Amino acid sequence: MTAFLALNSASFAALLFVVASGFTLIFGLMRIINLAHGALYLLGGYVGLVIGVRTGSFTLAVVGASAAVALVGCLVDVGLLRFVKDNALRQVLLTLGVAIVLDDIDLVIFGGDTFTVPVPEFLEGPVSLGGMYYPKYRLFVLVAGVAIYAALWLLLNRTRLGSLIRAGVDDAEMVDAMGVDIKRLFVYTFMLGCALAGLGGVMGGAFLTLYPTADSEILVFSLAVVIIGGRGSLLGAAIGSILVGFLATFGQVWFPEFAYFVIFGPMAILLAFRPLGLFGKAA
Repeated sequence: MTAFLALNSASFAALLFVVASGFTLIFGLMRIINLAHGALYLLGGYVGLVIGVRTGSFTLAVVGASAAVALVGCLVDVGLLRFVKDNALRQVLLTLGVAIVLDDIDLVIFGGDTFTVPVPEFLEGPVSLGGMYYPKYRLFVLVAGVAIYAALWLLLNRTRLGSLIRAGVDDAEMVDAMGVDIKRLFVYTFMLGCALAGLGGVMGGAFLTLYPTADSEILVFSLAVVIIGGRGSLLGAAIGSILVGFLATFGQVWFPEFAYFVIFGPMAILLAFRPLGLFGKAA
């Protein structure tokens, strides 16, 4: 039983990392408070559902949902957020409004029913692991989360693009003076963060299901991950996802009446001693 719960925690943590890594790119690196991130997760899940049902291809569902949500993110960033990038309160109100609009559109199109994104045949059913059976798809989510972490780490730390993003966060004017279009660079970064939300929506929609309030739930968990790990830290997002994933899973089983306290109680204690999170740095 404990081993099964541990695997559930790890797979949930991997999903949280995929979503929260996009959130930490936008919030941590770009200093944009995007409360529409959860709504983009749910939108990506619904887009992936439609593509998966019509084409029968999980790969096309992943690619299509990520691309569609990245495009929506581009429209939000270029058309709306560029007017409020220097005002945190206006960012909160604007992105919250975008989230409400997207949620209402989802509700009109898909109603209040629960949907599940179809997965490939080879990922259906259980696999035997040390005397117990565990769903293949959850193991796939776990492996995918690790692979995405490695890809993002290489992007941010071993490529010219990653260096420009980090330099642009520290001194945008200097990077712009060197001939780099910093505004376009940040648009691409915002789109990448949104694409990760869409990717998470497809992955999560296959085992957590899609329903009208799923966006607010995943947003709360993502906020907890970023706050615990420290904004702007990819390693912090990974560690925070593991902590939140295990606390959420074991807390719901052992202390169902205090499931949220099990997560946010330790988070409050941590912030009392480390206000910037485990790996956060002052802006």
